[in-house]
Amino acid sequence: MNNNILEMKSITKLFPGVRALDNVSLTVERGEIHAICGENGAGKSTLMKVLSGVYAHGTYEGDIVYEGEVMSFKNLRDSEAKGIVIIHQELALSPYLSIAENIFLNNEIKRFGLIDWNKTGQEAQKLIARVGLRESPDTKIKEIGVGKQQLVEIAKALSKRVKLLILDEPTAALNDEDSAHLLDLLRHLKGQGITCIIISHKLNEIASIADKTTILRDGKTIETLDMNGGKVDQERIIKGMVGREMENRYPKHTATIGEEIFRVENWTAHHPEETSRVVVDNVNINVRRGEIVGLAGIMGAGRTELARSIFGHSWGSKISGKVFINGKEAKVSTIRDAIDSGIAYATEDRKRYGLNLIDDIKRNISMASLKDFVKRGLVDDNREYVVASEFRTSMNIKAPSVNSIVGKLSGGNQQKVVLSQWINTKPEILILDEPTRGIDVGAKYEIYTIIQNLADTGKGVIVISSELPELLGICDRVYAIAEGRITGEVEKKNFKPELLMKYMTTEKGN
Repeated sequence: MNNNILEMKSITKLFPGVRALDNVSLTVERGEIHAICGENGAGKSTLMKVLSGVYAHGTYEGDIVYEGEVMSFKNLRDSEAKGIVIIHQELALSPYLSIAENIFLNNEIKRFGLIDWNKTGQEAQKLIARVGLRESPDTKIKEIGVGKQQLVEIAKALSKRVKLLILDEPTAALNDEDSAHLLDLLRHLKGQGITCIIISHKLNEIASIADKTTILRDGKTIETLDMNGGKVDQERIIKGMVGREMENRYPKHTATIGEEIFRVENWTAHHPEETSRVVVDNVNINVRRGEIVGLAGIMGAGRTELARSIFGHSWGSKISGKVFINGKEAKVSTIRDAIDSGIAYATEDRKRYGLNLIDDIKRNISMASLKDFVKRGLVDDNREYVVASEFRTSMNIKAPSVNSIVGKLSGGNQQKVVLSQWINTKPEILILDEPTRGIDVGAKYEIYTIIQNLADTGKGVIVISSELPELLGICDRVYAIAEGRITGEVEKKNFKPELLMKYMTTEKGN
């Protein structure tokens, strides 16, 4: 007997100049957790948007067979009416509405034509309990963290009597604890007969939770792996994704380290709203020419706050301390000061703070150094085009042209645009905050190579990462930070995950 809940047959989707999906097929059995893996730009999200009606029937070729019937979804409402619900990487929640209001948004419980708030609260309470939330249904979304917001999205899906739940990078922005809780919830939903499709770059999570994994590459179906039996490991998945063995996920590199290029002395920053709370506490760090320095810490340790407060006081209050570049004290009280002093900062949230997603590649690359493109009071479009084209080639940005809209690029290519933007400011020191978050192993390798090449030109590079193997794989030296204080410093020759984790969980700094 056929136990398939979904069959996608020979799906082809074209965009101007791009064949995003090329004859892709996917079969998902009822009640399983099915993972979809692939490099950035492989077509994973596009395939799910076809399935959920984001890309309407008629805009693609091929058939969607769901519960034995051929579907012709025109929009999200059509797919949701059949029990298919997609949760995108960018959560679709209103921060100023309550949990209950978000759960039933556009699906309100009404009585006599009006919203029945008592029933709404009661049903919301049942749903949030079902996903393991303890908050009141009246709590505003802006008052809870991203991990709990993911649970609200799942509660929202459950309110629509979901049969097939699609999650696009559900743990990309979560810490380890929230990620583990979410994966446990998916296992629980599986036990209740709900089928899940999960897109993720976190291969360890895929290996632990998926029943089957389908791999896409360059818009084509490569293979579907049976994850049961313990025969499929991360290296096997990577081979399918990139088309080759990756014996070493980190490029080999021999650093040429010179004199000190960057130093921070006695740096302290308080919370911007709770001004009595010290978040960055008397930090002292330095970076030498050609050196890649890591900053390791658990969530909330103060890594990003340190970086942003240094970068033009863009975070924090009552900031004190000194910054030196090439031995001279630098003025960094504004972002423009920091850039002019030779500091660049690539944010961890590229989509919100790093890029203008509705503008093209060339304007995004020139954004941080626009004054260099001004001629007689006007932006020199030709120079913008030439510079952006050079970066497109040197950074291997996969796009038809530099006039392509950044929001339509894959995550890895968006990150290359961010790096191009800041390299174009000709900085002495680059601070890269989670530079490989949400991108696949192939694109990560390219980013690591770019970082090493920057160091080889004599720049100083600081890498903030939540992934210890990444820091150990590409850095020459690592500082550990806990509760806003530097708790340890480890040279490459002494790299051990256990040692760094000890420093990262130390309660008080040295």
